Amino acid sequence: MASPIEDRRNGRRAAQLRLMSQVARLYHVRNLRQREIAELLQMSQARVSRLLAQAQEQGFVRTAVIVPEGLHPDLEGAIELAYGVNEVHVVEVTSEESIPVELGIVAAQYFSESPIEGSLIGFTSWSTTLRVMARELESSRGGGRRAVVEMLGDLGSPELQHEAARATQRLATSLGAEPVFLRTPGVVPDRDRQRSVLADPYVARTLDLLGSLDVAFVGVGPADTHGPLLAGDNFFSAEQLASVRAAGAAGQLLQRFVNSSGEPLDTPLDDLVIGITLAQLRSAGRRIVVAGGQTKHAALTACLRGGWADLLITDLTTARHLDAAAGSSAHVNSRTD
Repeated sequence: MASPIEDRRNGRRAAQLRLMSQVARLYHVRNLRQREIAELLQMSQARVSRLLAQAQEQGFVRTAVIVPEGLHPDLEGAIELAYGVNEVHVVEVTSEESIPVELGIVAAQYFSESPIEGSLIGFTSWSTTLRVMARELESSRGGGRRAVVEMLGDLGSPELQHEAARATQRLATSLGAEPVFLRTPGVVPDRDRQRSVLADPYVARTLDLLGSLDVAFVGVGPADTHGPLLAGDNFFSAEQLASVRAAGAAGQLLQRFVNSSGEPLDTPLDDLVIGITLAQLRSAGRRIVVAGGQTKHAALTACLRGGWADLLITDLTTARHLDAAAGSSAHVNSRTD
């Protein structure tokens, strides 16, 4: 069995190979200039040049890009083109149950190799996948004054709320940033309670920051109970969720509901949420989604159709679903799964 140090070393190597392959594909297959690649991936042009040189040294580039085992660049490219997403990474996972952990680890590896830029970073702290990412992310030096801001109040049990706060602290520490917590219920019982919460100056100040995010790690889920959440447990009731599904909700972004085209759905439940609005989310500089699994297929399709993601990290089965939903021609790697 590999040691934790060997696992981390292998993880960094896999992330570096993935990045080399992606840069080589953008340059040699999609014919983007190095400057354009640097802007798209938010890295320096010098780093793009180094990655291209490394890809050639590794033998990835001859007369074509040679794809390392386990990567799916054709499928990633199809989803990018079909939905207008800047960057898609498809991950082979060992099981449906392991998706949150495996995607979270891959995301941590990716952002260790391609550091998160921006001074104001929005974070969905109750997401299981993003909590894994925060735990596994290697520390990096923050440039200047930075903050990690929670984009939604507390959901679920006290234990989950505690884990969410710890994840925010971990991510902030890794990025050399200050954590900004939103210590209030994420879903309140009625409109009067929402007004009372919004009157708190600390809550108001935090919510105001959410209109100026450089990066937003977006939580995406079905219009139903999911993950560690339970109906009515500091969350919507089963009846409330049934009502929004009947009104056309295909999924939610931070508990704001969208229809199957990804358009915002105006529902009374909006008045019960303490967190980022869809208008604020739309204005974020870069929106990152790390999610997958069968229960999220409809929600992720709606998310991409609505243009809510600039970068997506997801599992292979979900990626194939997204490709089929886009009406793309079938493309699979030459090897069998």
